[in-house]
Amino acid sequence: MKVSEVMSAPAVAVPPGTSLAEVARQMDANGVGSVLVVEGESLRGIVTDRDLAVRGLAGGLDREARVDALMSRRVITVNVSDDVHVAYRAFRGLGVRRLPVLSGHRVVGMLTVDDLLLDVFQRLAALLGPVAWSILEEPPGPPPAQGPPHGV
Repeated sequence: MKVSEVMSAPAVAVPPGTSLAEVARQMDANGVGSVLVVEGESLRGIVTDRDLAVRGLAGGLDREARVDALMSRRVITVNVSDDVHVAYRAFRGLGVRRLPVLSGHRVVGMLTVDDLLLDVFQRLAALLGPVAWSILEEPPGPPPAQGPPHGV
């Protein structure tokens, strides 16, 4: 399965000069925990809700400070055509929870641990659904006892 099949698109993105207050509003309005910082079509960084709280607010940055003063510049990404196992390895090995998805150098989406969990749960439900229905169609408990064969 490809990353493109489970990613969220489009990713929420802002330009580098965006205020931290606006970044927080974008996170709230879009129901996301991170925003990509993009200039033109190039990814410049990422900022998370934790960054806003810990490095921003607790670090004494003003709400009107620019996001590029706070963003993480080293961003681990995956390619839209990568196999999803590439993302699993990145999440497991690097300790990140969000991976921007690129097509070439252009941002096309975001893949989160939650996206992968949702996919796993959907696959498990598809697998177990027929089993669950067969159990519901049979009466609970052991099968009825069979009497001795006729003629004995």
